[in-house]
Amino acid sequence: MKERLPPRVRAAVVDYGLGNLFSIRRACEHVGMEAVVTPRKEEILRADVVILPGVGAFGDAMATLHRLDLVEVLRDIAGSDKPLIGICLGIQLLLSESHEFGVHKGLGIIEGSVVRFEDPRERDRLLKVPQVQWNRIFHPTDRRREGNPWDDTPLAGIAAGEFMYFAHSFYVRPTDPSVILSVSRYGDVEFGSALRRRNVFACQFHPERSGAAGLRVYENVASALSRARGESAA
Repeated sequence: MKERLPPRVRAAVVDYGLGNLFSIRRACEHVGMEAVVTPRKEEILRADVVILPGVGAFGDAMATLHRLDLVEVLRDIAGSDKPLIGICLGIQLLLSESHEFGVHKGLGIIEGSVVRFEDPRERDRLLKVPQVQWNRIFHPTDRRREGNPWDDTPLAGIAAGEFMYFAHSFYVRPTDPSVILSVSRYGDVEFGSALRRRNVFACQFHPERSGAAGLRVYENVASALSRARGESAA
């Protein structure tokens, strides 16, 4: 009798019309996850992990999430044990509010605000906004003495100082600095480039566009879910 293979980890990539949806799906599939790009809350709720991507305007994104009746769904997932991952605009949507073209309320999953790079400088040179480039991610300064803060997180196995790909004009400023998992610098501005709170992980960079180091994020998510599934079945 042929041995039955265990079911693959299912990932739902939230489709609300903004983001590198299919690049994220391909990254999920590359590491062995079964991925679906969907705006349907039934499919989102059936998934083992939910990925909220995004590129574009914060206010438009929130308006679309409300129209698709996904706001409470995402808040409920954040309050459960199911992993919720925000990427690029997705990390910003998790916060309380954004100051992009006015003030717009976000999902409120992580308390804090989204603010614009204001005249970032490198020595005497004014840097362009948006930041569109490869940039490094580092451990937060206040936790470097505690060992590696990335162990047992989606950044596990990634070296401090690794390059990731960024494309953004705004960045997150959480009220509680302990949720900051990685920091980056753009000129004289240091900002949180990844956040983590319980089952919620989010990054300002695009791991699906960041080569082998970025794919490691997806590998870590898939591996953690596979291990948890195996432990629950034991």
